[in-house]
Parts: sequence; structure tokens; C-alpha cells
Amino acid sequence: MQKRPLAYRIRPKTLDDIIGQDHLVGSNGVIRKMIEAEKYFSLILYGGPGIGKTSIAQVIGEAYGLKTHTFNASTDNKAQLKAIITQAKDYGALLIIDEIHRMKKDIQDYLLPHVEKGNVVMVGLTTNNPYHSVNPAVRSRSHVLKLKEIAENDLFEFLKKLPTTYPDDLSANFTDETIRYIVLAANQEIRTAINMMEICDIAYPREEITVSKAKSVILKPALSLDKDEDNYYNILSALQKSIRGSDVDAAIHYLARLIQMEDLDSILRRLTVIAYEDIGLANTSIYMKMDACARACERVGFPEARIPLANLVVEMALSPKSNTPLKAIDQALKDLETGKMTKIPNHLINVANFEDKTPYLYPHDYEGHIVNQQYLPDKLKDIKYFKATDTSKFERLLKQRMDEIDKVLKKKG
Repeated sequence: MQKRPLAYRIRPKTLDDIIGQDHLVGSNGVIRKMIEAEKYFSLILYGGPGIGKTSIAQVIGEAYGLKTHTFNASTDNKAQLKAIITQAKDYGALLIIDEIHRMKKDIQDYLLPHVEKGNVVMVGLTTNNPYHSVNPAVRSRSHVLKLKEIAENDLFEFLKKLPTTYPDDLSANFTDETIRYIVLAANQEIRTAINMMEICDIAYPREEITVSKAKSVILKPALSLDKDEDNYYNILSALQKSIRGSDVDAAIHYLARLIQMEDLDSILRRLTVIAYEDIGLANTSIYMKMDACARACERVGFPEARIPLANLVVEMALSPKSNTPLKAIDQALKDLETGKMTKIPNHLINVANFEDKTPYLYPHDYEGHIVNQQYLPDKLKDIKYFKATDTSKFERLLKQRMDEIDKVLKKKG
């Protein structure tokens, strides 16, 4: 029978086997304290891929002596969850929910009462920030814990021991330089790094594996690797900050470093964010140019894609900048997070209301299509989220329009 992949077989069995997450599983870690006190809490674990979320969840189940079930919120259905809950009622269980941010409302409504009653201990897993992506009803019944990116040295030391610990699986001799290359090429993800070592060993069994040999097997550019061994996401960040700061030369430099890695999807995603976050209303034509650039790049691929990318980045860097919509929505979200989620005015609700007979006034029936009525909840009725600036002709026009609306409303009393 064929062996399972090494990364699967050496999954951590205890808290002591988990690397890089001492703040959670170390001697003073909250998960270790929770297990030692024999207290059950539902958790949401979030962090990047391959850094130990599933492993920690499974270790928690083992430590509690609970039968562990897994449920993928993206692909599994309510009937599967019901079957798990039915079994769990008899003996208690740990339910690991992968991609918990994708949980459908009907599944959530069925699950939450069982979590509250303690029929199941839930451990949700997500790569997204749960404070933005997970439904508040789920989040409020869980303790949210963030996993850290695994430090390069921690992963290096772990990988260095593997050939000695598993000589039947890794017969080759990996140089320290090669192991450091794999750490970077795997973007510091444990699972990916182990898989890379295993496939290098298959290609060169019982040989010394140099960096050049490893590169010939791994083939793809490393997402976290460049000539200076900078983290890939730091380069994306540097590109955005250079465009935001209107330094066209720096922007082209960081674009070149990203193009070297040939990860077109990540470049286009970041440039889309920059178009809306940093340029925004100061140059609204950039939205269409961004889409046109993406279509062109997908059509021609690398190396030609460097040309439309360079055109777009030069214009982005030299474009006027505005982040007024971003500031407006962030302030509105902050207000909601701090409890300013008050009742919608009755006249805006499309149902019969017997508490308040205030009618909804249809703006198109009024001169200028403007009518003086309240739209914001009472506690927020005087707040101003969007504050236009003079960064471009378009935003000046928006400001003029806002001023005109205010004058009409004041005139109408």
C-alpha cells in the first residue's frame, strides 16, 4: 500500500509538537492553559495557510479525548452537519469547521444552539480576519485566536532534523543552504516545505541536494523569494506605498521584482486595491484602465505582460491621489463595531408599521429630485462620513453637488 505524504504522517500529535505558535501552545499559551484546566471553549483560529491551524484543532480534540469531525463550510451541506450533531449528542465531539467565513446562514442557524449547549466544541479555521469575514453571531460564541507566521529559523531547525528523524523517507543529504532556500520557497509554510523536501528526495535519493538541484525540482518561483530574500508580501507592500507616495521609479523597481516571480494574479489583485484605495476619486478612469490592463495581461501572459503592467504602474504613481471613500467606509465600519448599529428609521422599511406613521417621501416627486427627510438612524443623523477634497476636478464636482444638496435641503426646511 502506498504511503501517505510525509507531511500528513508527521502531523503534530501533542501541543509540544507544534512549532512557531508558543503564544498559544507554550507554557503560558491560552490553549495549553485551557486544556490543563479541562475547560471547553469554542475557538476560531485564523492565519495564513500551512502554519498549523488544522494541526492545533486536531491536537485539541485529542487532548480533550473528544471524537473529532471535520466540516468544510464551503463544500459540505446541512445534512452532513446534522449527521455529525446527531452522533455528537451521545458522546460529545469536537467539530472542526474549515473556511468558517463561508458558512451559510441556514447551517449557522442550525449549528449555533448546539455550540451554546455544549453538544459540540467548535473550532473554526480561516485564513481571513474573522473580525471582518465571520458572521458576528458565530464570532460572539467563540474565542478568536490568531496564529503567527512561522519564523524562518524555527522552520529551518525543524526541517534540518527531518532527514535524521525519518531516514526511510528522506535519504538524501540536504545542505543548510538548500534548507534555507526551501524555507523561503515554501513561503514559510510547514506543509509546503515538507512536500518540497520529499519531492527533492524522490528526484535525488541518497545524493547531496544543492540549491541548484532543489530549484530544478521545485521549478516554480518562490512567492517569498527574491535575490535579497525579502518576503514577497513586503515587496507588494513596498509597491503600494511607492505608488501612494507618487515615486514612479520606486514603483517600477518593485514591479520588476514582482514580475521576476511571475505571479501575475497577486500583482493584479494588489494593483486593483491600489486603484480604489489610493487613487480613488482623484482619477476614476484608473478603474477601467486597471480592468483593461488585467485583460491584456491575461491574454498575452509573461514576458509581454510586463508592458501593460508598466504602463499602468507609471500612471498610477503619477496620478493624483484620494482616499476619501476609504476613510468614509472605515469610519462607518468602526461605528458599527463600537455598537452604533441603531434602528433604521421606520419610513425606510418596506413593511407596514403601526408604531410610526411617518410616510416615506419619494424623491422623484419633488423639485430637483431632492426631499428633506431623515435617512440615517437617530443616533447618527448628524454624522458626516464622506468628506470630499480638492484632489481632482471630479472630486471637486462631487463636493459642489454635496453643497448644492445641502442648500436645497436647508431651503426646504
